[in-house]
Amino acid sequence: MKVVTWNVNGIRARQTELARLLDDEQPDVVCLQEIKAASDKVPELVVAAGGYWCYWHGATGYSGVALLIRHSFFTTRPVFTHPAFDHEQRIVVADLDSCVVASVYVPNGGKDYEAKTRFLTALAAWSAETTRAGRTLLICGDLNVAREERDVHPKERKANQIGTRPDERTLFAELLATGLTDVGRALDPDNDALFTWWPPWRQLRQRNIGWRIDYLLAGDGLAARARTAVSRREFGTSDHAPVVATFETAPGATPALQP
Repeated sequence: MKVVTWNVNGIRARQTELARLLDDEQPDVVCLQEIKAASDKVPELVVAAGGYWCYWHGATGYSGVALLIRHSFFTTRPVFTHPAFDHEQRIVVADLDSCVVASVYVPNGGKDYEAKTRFLTALAAWSAETTRAGRTLLICGDLNVAREERDVHPKERKANQIGTRPDERTLFAELLATGLTDVGRALDPDNDALFTWWPPWRQLRQRNIGWRIDYLLAGDGLAARARTAVSRREFGTSDHAPVVATFETAPGATPALQP
C-alpha cells in the first residue's frame, strides 16, 4: 500500500503536478491540504483523478482538504465524514472498513493561536476515541508543528516562534500518545535534515533549510508495517513537498489497510 500526503498550496495551481504525481507514484491513498477551492472549482482534476474516489472539502481561496482513494484499492465508494471539531474545512475522514484515514490541515496559529491549540486538543481526543473503538487510524497532513528542535533547520530557529512552542509540542506528544507513530521519523531516526516545508525565498528549498511539519501518523497495527517514507523535496512548486510512504499489506487483509 502506498500513501501520499501533500499540502498543495492551491489545487488550481497544482492540478497538472498532482496528475503527474498520481501517474509517477500510483498511490492507493492521497491526502491533500490547503486546496483553496470548492469542489466545483476543480472539475479538470476530478476528471484527471478518474481512477479514484475523490472527496474535496474546501472553499474558495483558503484552507481546504481532500482525500483520494484508488478504486482498485477500495472497490466501493468510502464513507467520507468530518468530526464535530472541523472548522474552515480542515479535516476529512474516510472510513475504509476497519481503518480510518484522515487528511488534516491544522491552523497555522499566526492569526488565532487559541484556534490552533483547540484544534490539536480536539484532534487528540478524536484519535483516542477512534482507537478505543478498535479502529486502525492513519492521520496524514500538514500539522503545522515541528515536533522536535531538530525538525527546524538551525538557520530557521527563533525563540518562542509559532510552530515550535513548548505547548504545541506537548499537544503533539499527546496526539502521539493516543497510539500513533510518527512514521517518517521512525523510519529515518538519525536524519536531522528531514524537512517537508521551506520558506519561499533565498533558495532555502534548494539549500534544504526548512521545517518538518507534514506527517503520517499511523496506529500500531499499521505502523509496524511501514517500510518507506520519503519527503520529495525536488517535486513540484508548492512550498511543501509530497511525503510518500509505503506499508506492507497484512496477510489476508481486505481491504489492504486492515490490521
